[in-house]
Amino acid sequence: MASIGSDNDKGATGAAKFVTSTVGNTIGGLGKTVGGVVGAGGRGLGQTITGATGNAGKPIGDAIESLGNGVENGARNVSKGVEDAGKWK
Repeated sequence: MASIGSDNDKGATGAAKFVTSTVGNTIGGLGKTVGGVVGAGGRGLGQTITGATGNAGKPIGDAIESLGNGVENGARNVSKGVEDAGKWK
């Protein structure tokens, strides 16, 4: 019967990979969630400012939207790196 995984995934190494994978996926998922909430909040606030002030506030509204998008994208990239590290990539 063939084993699932390599000989490197047995014993202490296998246990360490399991723990780091679980922690990495948990932290990565949390980071994506927080980034998504901040991004959505930034877009919503920016659109509210633009809608309430018209052309006068559009540059500020657009800047806040861009900031929210940047935070969301940054959190997504960092979270992907954490998940990859948890998978020992």
